Amino acid sequence: MRNTQKDTFVSTTSNITNWSSIDWKKAEKYVDKIQKRIYRAESEGDYRKVRDLQRLLGRSAYAQLLAIRRVTQTNKGKRTAGIDGFRALTDKKRMELFYKIRNRNINLHKPKPALRKYIRKKNGKMRPLSIPVILDRIYQEILRMVLEPQWEVRFEPTSYGFRPKRSIHDAAERIFNYIHPGNWVYVFEGDFKSCFDNIDHDFILEQIKGFPYYKLVERFLKAGYVDNNMFNRNDKGTPQGGLLSPLLANIALTGMEECLNISYRKKTSNRNGKPYTTYITQGKYRMTRYADDFVIFTKTEEDILKVPEILEPYLVKRGLTLAEDKTKISHLREGFDFLGLNFRIYYSKNGHKTLIKPSKESIQKARDKISDIYENMNGNNVDTLIEVVNPVIRGIANFWKPYVSKEIFGKMDNFIWIKNSKFLKRLHPKKSKKWIKKKYYPPYNDGKHRDNWVLTGPNNGLHMERMSWYPIRRHTMIKFNYSPYDASKSDYFANRR
Repeated sequence: MRNTQKDTFVSTTSNITNWSSIDWKKAEKYVDKIQKRIYRAESEGDYRKVRDLQRLLGRSAYAQLLAIRRVTQTNKGKRTAGIDGFRALTDKKRMELFYKIRNRNINLHKPKPALRKYIRKKNGKMRPLSIPVILDRIYQEILRMVLEPQWEVRFEPTSYGFRPKRSIHDAAERIFNYIHPGNWVYVFEGDFKSCFDNIDHDFILEQIKGFPYYKLVERFLKAGYVDNNMFNRNDKGTPQGGLLSPLLANIALTGMEECLNISYRKKTSNRNGKPYTTYITQGKYRMTRYADDFVIFTKTEEDILKVPEILEPYLVKRGLTLAEDKTKISHLREGFDFLGLNFRIYYSKNGHKTLIKPSKESIQKARDKISDIYENMNGNNVDTLIEVVNPVIRGIANFWKPYVSKEIFGKMDNFIWIKNSKFLKRLHPKKSKKWIKKKYYPPYNDGKHRDNWVLTGPNNGLHMERMSWYPIRRHTMIKFNYSPYDASKSDYFANRR
């Protein structure tokens, strides 16, 4: 092995006596350093060095510990067991897992079948979820750490789903930049039919040829699943529920820009006396993809009608088809919904205006979520209610605040106010409105907002937040193909935080 460094943690693992003694900052720093070296080597075309560094990181004790922590502590599914029923919810069990895998050869690991569960989708259909055993999830997370930096070099600038430091807000801002001038007015709304269930295994494996843990990825793809106590083989697809699946799906879906003949031209100019670089998109088409959802824009109806034919070779290679019920062509005067947002151009005598708003479906989903909370909170006190509702208000407001949401914020605040009134009436059926106001609505003044109707917990003094308190602030889109694995962009991402 050349141009690599010794995993200095190997000789010190015996000194760890408990989970809480691990220096997580040191572990994260080590893994981040190797990942950035992988990114750089891939950028420079030094593929042998890429493989050497991937092997180093794949057997690193730091990577193993961070993978265990993510799977057993930080992930939402940490309490969900696979077919073996095993969970690691204590520090002792986490250390046992670490010592179990520490000296194993990762390439010799044999994954177990995943446990198949189903969740209801918004259209009433059932979405299959595959839940691997804890040990398989840990190895998948290690593979993700090792493979992702290499592919961050190759991924398209217009891809945003399941990628580090990229979000729905970035995708929405890119779309706005396309459409607000008013000429890219025809939109092709695309959706792959059961994308995660149908992606061709051979195509995925062809893309990662040369990867040191290629065989293990193949075994994960072919591991199968257990549904109602019956084993089923996996001949295609990247099962939803695995930590590696989103990355493999992104790898498989990369290439749409090339199919649409989209290219970029670098342009450098002066801004405030300093060189400033932008990237000009070229070609007849513009696109944005978030996981398996995508939109394509053109200036003419003729060009937009050609999209299904242009995409045919792209789809065939990957074993995919378009979902007819979710794929359509429209004009921006009608608007379209994408990622919970509505994009539309409004025309008038004075010209046009491009607006992004929360979609009607997204608003209804938020209302339903809040209604469910109030229903489940019956019998609890106001202090507990506020503790549960505030994070939801905060999350919805932060998601909507880069868009035209001020009016919607006001309506949501009114909706929540009505919910609070009904909750208090049920809590104190024999008390008067005057008594309720005196107890739960004392004068509120935080220096920014003053109001006599802010719900306040009588015991903990917490106040229920309002969405209208959140200022509308436009999101700054991540630049071109910038990645946090690129060491030269460290200052850029530090400033974004």
